[in-house]
Amino acid sequence: MSKFSDFNFKGHKALIRVDFNVPLNEKYEITDDTRIRAAVPTIRKILNDGGSVILMSHLGRPKDGPADKYSLKHLVIHLRKLLQGVAVHFAADCIGSDAIQMAASLQPGEILLLENLRFYKEEEKGDKVFAEKLSKLADVYVNDAFGTAHRAHASTAVIAQFFPKEKRMFGLLMENEVASAEKVLHHSENPFVAIIGGAKVSDKILILDNLLEKASDIIIGGGMAYTFIKAMGGKTGNSLCENDRLPNAEELLRKAAEKKVNIHLPSDSIIADKFDATANTSDAPSNFIPEGWMGLDIGPNACEQFCNVILQSKTILWNGPMGVFEMPAFQHGTKSIAKAVADATGKGAFSLVGGGDSVAAVTQFGYSGKVSYISTGGGAMLEYFEGKTLPGIAAILD
Repeated sequence: MSKFSDFNFKGHKALIRVDFNVPLNEKYEITDDTRIRAAVPTIRKILNDGGSVILMSHLGRPKDGPADKYSLKHLVIHLRKLLQGVAVHFAADCIGSDAIQMAASLQPGEILLLENLRFYKEEEKGDKVFAEKLSKLADVYVNDAFGTAHRAHASTAVIAQFFPKEKRMFGLLMENEVASAEKVLHHSENPFVAIIGGAKVSDKILILDNLLEKASDIIIGGGMAYTFIKAMGGKTGNSLCENDRLPNAEELLRKAAEKKVNIHLPSDSIIADKFDATANTSDAPSNFIPEGWMGLDIGPNACEQFCNVILQSKTILWNGPMGVFEMPAFQHGTKSIAKAVADATGKGAFSLVGGGDSVAAVTQFGYSGKVSYISTGGGAMLEYFEGKTLPGIAAILD
């Protein structure tokens, strides 16, 4: 494997797996171009060296082959705007004679965007023949799609074998993602605080289990907190609770005590009489929520308690919100956490934020420029912190 920044792309055609799976509105306009902008530094380096770029990505989940709403042609105008002065061509297929011809005639300094990889079932099946056909379009392979690194697909995990070791590498985005995750997972400075939120314990059991080996403190918020509170004998009213996961919660609390990891659960909650932005609200101790009421955010005492822990930390991992922050009445907890993470970072802590909702929250509340790193891959980051080997990373390193 070559290091991307050391490689000279002059005269080379680079096939880059990017993650351009961006949201589009009904007019096929991009509503959030974060993922496209994240790939620009990698693209620019290749073009500046005197190479040419062939981009491949998926978009959405097309079920039965090509569909207009999933076509990558809708991204071409936006790409041209972002890369002013660069010729961006579009191939209406990702393999086949047109793609081969357009790739062959691509000049240094130009870009070719291939049509959606998932128009072929072979992509998600990790088909070797399909991967080999894609590999024929270029002489260098660059994986810059951390968001799909946990998928064993043709363009992420299978294709690398068709390039010699010195001509397969991570792009700048992937390098940064891996370096940031490694820093937190293997080179963290204590106190290391993991803030884990979201709705379900079942989604986060593996990451919590793995973090017991690494973190000094784990803050648990969001709907998943009530499963832990109920496991400790608390009354949680109509709050979200996975009763089948109570034994898992008990086991995690037992292990944490054994390993001397501090688990912080919200002492109080903002409660509502229904799951609605206009619901009646009140606050209550998290372990004494009345029947007919549900916890939808952490309360003022929990905010203070959690923020104090965060402000003492040297390493922070944040995955998942503290409540239903999309509704103004229940966003104070998540907003407080975002501010505390930004303040701790300002004092010298290293902070990594990942997972769609946490990223949306730091962006919405204006703190995205005040944390150390924002991960573009929610599912991939989660699996990385669960201790799993990601196929897209292993394919480059093998």
